[in-house]
Amino acid sequence: MLTTTSAYGQELNPSTLTGKLIFGYQGWFECPGDNPQHIWIHWFSGSQPTVDMLPDVTELPLSERCNTGLQAVDGRPIAVYSAESQAVVERHFEWMRQYGLDGIALQRFGTTLSDPVFHAELDRVLSNVRAAAEANGRVFFLEYDLSGLSSSNLNIVSQDWRQLEQSGLTRSPAYLQHRGHPVLGLYGLGFNGRPITPEAALDLLHTLQADSAAFGGVTLMGGVPGGWRTRDGDASPDPAWDEVYRTFAVLSPWTVGRYTDLASADRWREQRLEPDMVVLRRLGIDYMPVVFPGFSWHNLQAARGVSAPLNQIPRRCGTFYWRQVQNAVAAGATTIFGAMFDEVDEGTAMFKLVAKPGDAPPNFLTLDADGCELPSDWYLRLAGAATAVLRGNKDLLSTTLPLPLPGRLNP
Repeated sequence: MLTTTSAYGQELNPSTLTGKLIFGYQGWFECPGDNPQHIWIHWFSGSQPTVDMLPDVTELPLSERCNTGLQAVDGRPIAVYSAESQAVVERHFEWMRQYGLDGIALQRFGTTLSDPVFHAELDRVLSNVRAAAEANGRVFFLEYDLSGLSSSNLNIVSQDWRQLEQSGLTRSPAYLQHRGHPVLGLYGLGFNGRPITPEAALDLLHTLQADSAAFGGVTLMGGVPGGWRTRDGDASPDPAWDEVYRTFAVLSPWTVGRYTDLASADRWREQRLEPDMVVLRRLGIDYMPVVFPGFSWHNLQAARGVSAPLNQIPRRCGTFYWRQVQNAVAAGATTIFGAMFDEVDEGTAMFKLVAKPGDAPPNFLTLDADGCELPSDWYLRLAGAATAVLRGNKDLLSTTLPLPLPGRLNP
């Protein structure tokens, strides 16, 4: 069994979700040299930036950087990276190991599976992730994002999963297991206004279970609407979805944007999180709440011709993130989904980020936006503390932040 020691001294056990904080990992960033179209993927739409935050690439050699043509306020060139680079993904997993983080749920996008070019790109990123997780003693599992699919083409997901199981993916010592089987996530079922029916969703889940039996079974994790239990808000009101939710072994209600400050995060705990857990305990389903540091998609929306504020949900120097961790653990959660490791498009990224406005172009969000002078790795440090809490270090829960703030710009 693969076991490693984290920064907090605990071993990482790949046989369970319990005691782990797992990050969503998009892995969808490409530079013009990576694809036949010679275009930016997820960094730009044409010449318009589509990210609000910038990765800190100071640790990357020039060979791992992609020059964007943008300039910081002080005139320095702005560079980003490609997830097609094995070295870059390896560095991300080295950070996970350094900060005592468990690993990731690699997002695999259903709408791209039918295109051979994009499918090959997904496979290359998956290969990068597998190699980096194995080399660094981290864990990973696959999560299909079903957004954009309809009932009629869900079979592309089960076919892809069957091929990956046949290729030996889940035999990797780094592939995360739970309840005795490899974990497989599915995001996007039960959301209001989406074309997938409950009947088609159930058929997909049963097909995945049946096909996985030959490979030792599967533990299904569902990324579902925040209003799944009450069938309101972002959730479909159709009661037929209840059977779909009961088919999962783990539920992870999506909460990004569902609350915006400490008070509304607390209300979410009282009105959603705690009642959800009561129901799921009775059903024997594990609960994996989502926590996120903040939210901003000003540039992404501008590229779509829509106005959105920069720093829409402020990070509050990490206190917003930490309150969610406190609420989740206090309510009894034993595992957490972190949104997200690398999601700079919507400003939820937790990896090393550009911290000061002088190091970014105008109209980009930096870590000191809320008045705190923070290092680029601040949120990796907070995630390490959150992981320690899940491992049993409950002393950290009693504080507004588990780490002393390096400084405030406006004391």
